[in-house]
Order: sequence, then structure tokens, then C-alpha cells
Amino acid sequence: MNFRFSHIRHVYTWTWVLCLAFASSAEASKQLYRYRNVDGVVVVDYQVPTHLVAGGYEVLNHDGTVIKVVPRALTPEEKKIKDAEKTREQAATAEQERLRAWDQSLMLRYSTTEDIEDARKRGLGDLQIRVSILKSNRRSLKQKVENYQIEAAGIERSGMIVGVDRLRAIDDLQGEIDTTDRAIAERQIEKEELAARFAADIERFEMLQEAIVLRRTLSDQRTR
Repeated sequence: MNFRFSHIRHVYTWTWVLCLAFASSAEASKQLYRYRNVDGVVVVDYQVPTHLVAGGYEVLNHDGTVIKVVPRALTPEEKKIKDAEKTREQAATAEQERLRAWDQSLMLRYSTTEDIEDARKRGLGDLQIRVSILKSNRRSLKQKVENYQIEAAGIERSGMIVGVDRLRAIDDLQGEIDTTDRAIAERQIEKEELAARFAADIERFEMLQEAIVLRRTLSDQRTR
């Protein structure tokens, strides 16, 4: 009987020791949080009060080493400033990429400024041909309208009524003339834009050539 009681007490003791050990281990494995309370006092606890989370906090391991830092939430004004800075950075990056692609394209397509001038002349020449064709079509359309109008005037002078088909034909021709006028105006705008692009290409290409010459000069000076 004593042996059985002693055995039970021994088992109970070891069970209690193991429970304490597990409890201690679980407690040690829990993360700690360091934050400032509403009075600005630094507090270390097993959790951060909900109303203080926005103020930021640090996560510590059981040794007190910081393993994570959660910054405080930005104020609306701070967020606005940060968003503006991000927008500026994105714009700067996009502009840098645009210039890089532009420079690469220029260096691949042209060897000299004269090459760009020749391309400009060809491009503007092609547009001018298209404008000339449109103007020729417009003159032809106007001539047809004038012919119809002369015929219609002759019909009216003879005391007859001008037919609906003839009047509709005049309206249709006038519509084509208006469309042609718009196309001519658009081609003129294209010519101006194309000339401006080529002027910018020439200016940029000359800058690139100057930079190349400068790098070569500096390189030669270093090797002497």
C-alpha cells in the first residue's frame, strides 16, 4: 500500500514539474511588445492596447531583442506629403526612362545630324504630298459643286424646279469638301508637330555627340 502511494506521489510530482516546464517554455516563447502609453512612458507587455497600435511599437523576443518594428501610422497631412513625393519620384523615373529610350533610338537610327535632316525632309515631303493631293481633291469637289449650282441656277431661270436629287448631290459634295478641309488642317498640324519633333531630335543628338566627344577627351587625358 505504501509502495503504491509513493509511486502515485512520484508520478504526480513529475507531472507537476513537466507542467511547470511547459508553462515556462510557453511563457518564454511569447513575443513581447514595447510601446509608449498615452503619457509617453515606454511600456513592455505581451500585447499592445488597440487604441495605441497606431502609435507604432516594437516586437521583442524573449531575450528582449527587437525582431520587428512597426512604425506609427501617418497623419493625413504626412500621407499627403508622402504620396506627393512618391508621385514626383515616379514622374522622375518615367522621364529618365523616356530620355534613355529616346537616346537609344537616336543612336541606333542616326550617325550624323545630316541623317536627321534628311529624315526630316522625307517626312515633311511625304506629308506635303498628301496635303497637295487633298487640295487637288478639294478643287475638284468645288468645281463639281459650282457646276451643279450653275445648272441649278439655269433650271430656276427657266421657271422649273430644281430636283431634290440635284440639291442632295450639292449637299453631299459640300460635306466632302468640309471633310477634306478638316483633313488638310490635320495634315498641316502633323507637319508642324513633325518639324518640332525633328528639331528636338537634332538638339538631343547634338548633346549626345558633345557628351561622347567630352568622354573621349577625358579618357585620352587620363591615359597620357
